[in-house]
Amino acid sequence: MGKKRILLKIGSNTLTKETNHISRGKIEDLGIQIAALNDEYEFIIVSSGAIAAAKQFVKLDNQDKDVFVKQALASIGQPHLMRIYNENFKDLGLNTSQCLLSYSDFEKEQTKKNIVNTINVLVKNNYIPIINENDTVATDEIRFGDNDKLAALTAVLLNVDILIIATNTNGIYTKDSIHNENPETIKLVNDLKSLEKEIGESKSSHGTGGMQSKIEAAGIAKAANIETWIVNGLNDNFILKALKDEIPFTKIV
Repeated sequence: MGKKRILLKIGSNTLTKETNHISRGKIEDLGIQIAALNDEYEFIIVSSGAIAAAKQFVKLDNQDKDVFVKQALASIGQPHLMRIYNENFKDLGLNTSQCLLSYSDFEKEQTKKNIVNTINVLVKNNYIPIINENDTVATDEIRFGDNDKLAALTAVLLNVDILIIATNTNGIYTKDSIHNENPETIKLVNDLKSLEKEIGESKSSHGTGGMQSKIEAAGIAKAANIETWIVNGLNDNFILKALKDEIPFTKIV
C-alpha cells in the first residue's frame, strides 16, 4: 500500500499564532508532525504568511489595504517565509521546495498537467512542496480567499486523500452555541447547505478568508470525493491529534 496524501493549508493567523510575527515554533511544530507521519503520509503544504513575514522587516509608504502594496509586501516576505520553513524543516531532516501558483493556472489543461507532474516528482524525491499564491502577479479580482480556494483546487488536482485546513477555532461551531458563548464543534458534515446556515461572516485578523471561504473550499473538495478537515492549528500536534480523533474538529465528507 502506498502512502496517503494530505494537503495541509495553513493560514496567516495560524502561522503567526495570532501575533504580528511568523512563529518559528509553529513551523517547527508542523515539521515535527510531518516527520512523525513520514512512513504513512506524504504532505503538500499550501501556506499563507508572505505578507505577515514582510511586515516583520519593512513598512512601505502606502496604505496597507492597497492591493499593490500587498503584492509588494508578498514579494518581500515570500523568501523570508521560505527561509523559515527551510531552516526549521532541514533540522528535522525534511526537504522543502517552493511553488507559486495563480488562479489562471487552473484554467489551462497543459499548465495543470505541469503542476501535477512537477509536484509528483518533488514528493517522490522526498521534497515537501510549499505552495502559495503568486501574489505579485495576481489582481484583486482573482485573489484566493486566504488560499482556501487555492488549497482546494490543488487538492483536487493532486488527488489527495485529505484536505486539512488549519484555522484558529476547533472547527465550525453551531450558531446557537456561539450566541450562548459556549462554542460547540460540528463534528461531521454531509450537507454543506445546512452547514452554511451555521456560519457567520467574521474573518481572522491576518487572513483574508473566513469560515465561508473554508466551506466553499470544502465544496470543491467534496465534489471530488475528498474529505476536508477544519482543525485548530493553534494547538500543538494538531495533525497527529486529529488523525487519532483526540481533539474536536469538523470533518466534511
